[in-house]
Amino acid sequence: MAPTRSAVIAGTGLIGGSVGMALRKAGWQVTGIEPDPQRAEAALAAGAVDGIGGPGPCDLAVVATPPSALAGVAQQLLDAGAALVTDVGSVKAPVCAAVGDPRFVGGHPMAGSEQDGLDGAHPDLFRDAVWVLTPTASTDDAALAQVRDVVSQLGAQPIALAPERHDALVAVVSHVPHLTAAVLMRIAEGRSSEHRALLRLAAGGFRDMTRVAAGHPAIWPEICVENRAAITDVLDELLDELVEMRLIVSGRDRDELLARLESARASRRSLAVGAPEPSRLAEVRIAIRDQKGELARITTLAADLDVNLYDLEIAHSAEGSRGVVLALVDSEAAEGFAQSLADAGYRPSLKLLG
Repeated sequence: MAPTRSAVIAGTGLIGGSVGMALRKAGWQVTGIEPDPQRAEAALAAGAVDGIGGPGPCDLAVVATPPSALAGVAQQLLDAGAALVTDVGSVKAPVCAAVGDPRFVGGHPMAGSEQDGLDGAHPDLFRDAVWVLTPTASTDDAALAQVRDVVSQLGAQPIALAPERHDALVAVVSHVPHLTAAVLMRIAEGRSSEHRALLRLAAGGFRDMTRVAAGHPAIWPEICVENRAAITDVLDELLDELVEMRLIVSGRDRDELLARLESARASRRSLAVGAPEPSRLAEVRIAIRDQKGELARITTLAADLDVNLYDLEIAHSAEGSRGVVLALVDSEAAEGFAQSLADAGYRPSLKLLG
């Protein structure tokens, strides 16, 4: 029987609690770090952790604290002997720049709940969710591969992005949508004389667009400060687009309005869901030098090309100087991915599995 793996979770709220539950479900021994006695007791009662403790040697440590504390806590865990450390913060560039240890892999699970804290925690919260990993040039390949494996075991779909690119993209798909939902709710609330009737009339579209506004607001000021440059860029673009839409509507330009709505509909329908059938997969083998950062370069190249890596394995040669990365990708994207790898100086080989 394999030895029980040990994990430390720093912060036992919604995401930290869910990670703890999922790891325990997978057979890990989980210790929580929670300075608030009531929250610690709640985490034990909810089954998020096996016990409460402090930093110490472990196979994996996960930092789920507020954004401003992520880097400091991650370094404490590394100094205390954690073999591997990741975090779950939604802004990556600051923490990845502050923690340069090869054993640290930045992470961001794109999952959440309208319920606050442990009330919304669930071991299957990450099932089929995208979990972004943000390796840097200093990230150890083995650390990245291990974190990616754990994320996959929790049911999530890991992808790798450079920290700065993650922050720019998440401003579009998460941060600005949340702020927009808050603005829409503020407009609805501001119409006080019509408020009750308006909310009774609110149909699926309004409810869908404003659902995220029901999330816990306490973390958002820190998120917006940490990612303010990317968020303000997207807000500026949104304002420009809204001005154009206003001109189209006020000018009764039916054709342009229809064209924009059709374009939006097509883009929405093209959002990727799930993995393809095995018959539509291809295996790409990539010979690599056995040096730090190779796996990070390959995974971020895949993300830049919008190529999903459905499975990833790294095998080191017996001589220790070289290795091979085995990547499973959609067969339709395989040739382009292989060519881009070749352009980057690698020598990939391709095998269709169908």
